[in-house]
Amino acid sequence: MNISEAKERIDELRSLIKYHSDRYYNSDAPEISDFEYDKLYRELENLEAEYPQFYDENSPTVKVGGAASEQFAPVTHSVPMQSLGDVFSEEELKAFIRKTDEAAGEQLEYSVEPKIDGLSVSLEYENGVFVRGSTRGNGTVGEDVTENLKTVGGIPKKIKNAPEILEVRGEVYMPKEKFLKLNELREAEGEALFANPRNAAAGSLRQLDSRITAERGLKVYIFNIQRIEGKSFLRHSEGLDYLKSCGFSVIENRAVLKGEEKIAAHIEKIGEMRGELSYDIDGAVVKADVLSVRDRLGTTTKAPKWAIAYKYPPEEKETLLENIYVQVGRTGVLTPNATLKTVRLAGTNVSKATLHNMDNIKDKDIRIGDTVVVRKAGDIIPEVVRSVKEKRSGNETPFEMPLFCPQCGAPVIRLDGEAAYRCTGSACPAQRLRHIIHYASKPCMDIEGLGPSVSEALVNHGLIRDVSDLYALTENDLLVLDKFAEKSAENLIAAIEKSKTAGLERLLFAIGIPLIGARGAKLTAQRFGTVEAVMSAKSEDISAIPDIGEKMADSIVRYFSATDNISLIERLKAYGVETAAKEKAVTGGRFEGKTFVLTGTLSGYTRDEAKKIIESLGGKASGSVSKKTDYVLAGEAAGSKLDKAQALGINIITEEEFNEMIK
Repeated sequence: MNISEAKERIDELRSLIKYHSDRYYNSDAPEISDFEYDKLYRELENLEAEYPQFYDENSPTVKVGGAASEQFAPVTHSVPMQSLGDVFSEEELKAFIRKTDEAAGEQLEYSVEPKIDGLSVSLEYENGVFVRGSTRGNGTVGEDVTENLKTVGGIPKKIKNAPEILEVRGEVYMPKEKFLKLNELREAEGEALFANPRNAAAGSLRQLDSRITAERGLKVYIFNIQRIEGKSFLRHSEGLDYLKSCGFSVIENRAVLKGEEKIAAHIEKIGEMRGELSYDIDGAVVKADVLSVRDRLGTTTKAPKWAIAYKYPPEEKETLLENIYVQVGRTGVLTPNATLKTVRLAGTNVSKATLHNMDNIKDKDIRIGDTVVVRKAGDIIPEVVRSVKEKRSGNETPFEMPLFCPQCGAPVIRLDGEAAYRCTGSACPAQRLRHIIHYASKPCMDIEGLGPSVSEALVNHGLIRDVSDLYALTENDLLVLDKFAEKSAENLIAAIEKSKTAGLERLLFAIGIPLIGARGAKLTAQRFGTVEAVMSAKSEDISAIPDIGEKMADSIVRYFSATDNISLIERLKAYGVETAAKEKAVTGGRFEGKTFVLTGTLSGYTRDEAKKIIESLGGKASGSVSKKTDYVLAGEAAGSKLDKAQALGINIITEEEFNEMIK
């Protein structure tokens, strides 16, 4: 590789890593595995070391990944939350230990611990009281998520006999069992699935409503003391033992060891138990145990010199893809799945795997009868990585999506620009249960007590066929179900009755119109006011609503052109379900036609309060800055949105100026 080729590759890798880092840290929606990301990162590190003339202080190898979200107040860490260097083989691990021992002038003792794959957080205590919790962010500035962290298991609110100041670092994670149940629920409700437990944990901790965080069953493991005043320790392991006595959930399966062979053996032991653990790990951490040694060895700008992370490669195995079957989801989406010859993978027997969609099958050229490579995404969800073409016999069969729904026989369509194939049958039995679960969910009609298992029991007992039948249920009907007593039956009937007043905004989302989410439903309801007006609206009238595109408008018109769907609405109205909007769209307000973007922290309002004021005056509150933005309302510690607004020449206003505008 010559110099120009090296420069081109370095630039390409920096761009790729920044993109995937943003998807991982900030969007909680990774597109590649951790192992693939680490390989790109290592390649960049090697090239930058070989060609130091291309040093750039903004390179991802210099800066810690991630950024603080503007949805939360910023927190400047008193002790930087650094990342760790990585090694990927036993040889590299042993080389690190030899180098560190040599720098220290002695054979060191190391604490060897599992590396939890979660979201790194800092917890601050003053005189034993939990006062603030924050995410890592970019390592220097994170997000204040105190209220959400108070709902996480393993974090004591108060500790006895505490030092004056205590700051600890831990990893918030979602147990595998909770992750699987959450994804099952999201699939039933037609929502995008989380890629792995780490992203589920990050998405859950960054909820603006701490009640949602509390429902997700997050936990934490503490693995370091960042700062302490009024007490001291000689060793890292001693500090962890103290934290455990205080009631913290401290990292398990750790050992203090000396010598590269013993350390490598313990890392292998941790790796062997990966599949049996209740939480996800992506490696093991090796760090000097004596704290004075850490002080002597110091750190780089990004990582300590006394610690390293050993990354386990994802376990991949070959097996036979015996067949491909199609599952029909709540919104009618057909999802292809693979039936596999059973293979042992990451601690469990795997006989099925997701194939995501038809585009994925074609891109990877996966055929029935292929030998395929499978792995577990995040060590949880089995997926087909690729086909092994060199092992083909010629008898393999390409897969095609069915022309008719395998459940109801209705035609299957694929809309332009969509990866998904959809069943057009409004009465499809495969969609029925998922429709009911979605209808009763919190963002929709919010029927407390009507979860997936109760919904399934109602369908199986023939008590309901569609959501309108819910309103005909009696307490006596419910008593035939397992675990239902008079009180629980009474509570569910009351919750169903209460849902009648949810309003058109929630109803439009609840009935499951393809492409229409909660915001699209709310905007449509506010614009038209009644369900009758929505049902008679033309596509061009609906697409005239800001943020409602032509495809969404066409989907609404198509939904209400189906006789079955019109009949459903009439039945709901007959049972007393309110079909008028709770709020009307504001027209003629002083902010009509104006788009605002909020950034930073406001002193007089929460972000939601400011948005409601803008919308009450006819304006629109957007989450991103563009040329169409009219005003950027900048509070304290405004972030990248302010920079973009300045670059685009957009009108930037202070909170005081905003107050004048709304008088």
